[in-house]
Amino acid sequence: MLFSDPLLFALCMVETGAALFLLVYFIITLSDLECDYLNAQQCCSTLNMYVIPKMVAHLLMTVMLILHWHWVLFLTALPIAVWIVYEYIKVPAGNPGVFDPTEIHNRGQLKRHMRDSLIHLGYNLLAFFMYLYCMIIALLKDNPIKQRDDEIQTEF
Repeated sequence: MLFSDPLLFALCMVETGAALFLLVYFIITLSDLECDYLNAQQCCSTLNMYVIPKMVAHLLMTVMLILHWHWVLFLTALPIAVWIVYEYIKVPAGNPGVFDPTEIHNRGQLKRHMRDSLIHLGYNLLAFFMYLYCMIIALLKDNPIKQRDDEIQTEF
């Protein structure tokens, strides 16, 4: 194991919290594009800048979960990791990234990107509280009240 369980869950919470802020930014930027406050080139270039860091962070967290033998948490993180990688791999050659400024208004892609961001936001919101719960349980596994000769010690 690389880290202790509380540290692993704290790192997962930090990654999930950062992803939450990033996905809220994605949603705000896409809604600004939908309302014509931004042009497509500006919107797509800023969003494409954060696609790879988001993917790397989630894949790193997924790998850390499997290395620490947390199978259930790994299996909950795996579908989103596969989805993020698939979304990145299916980008046609020649496109600037997942968000293409020339195609974002065609065939409802803007709505699809907004839907995908909301689904990912919902997953990360649930995952944040799941990792928080796991971290609290991991911290409480050790007995915080030390006992000495069957008597409870009240000084810490």
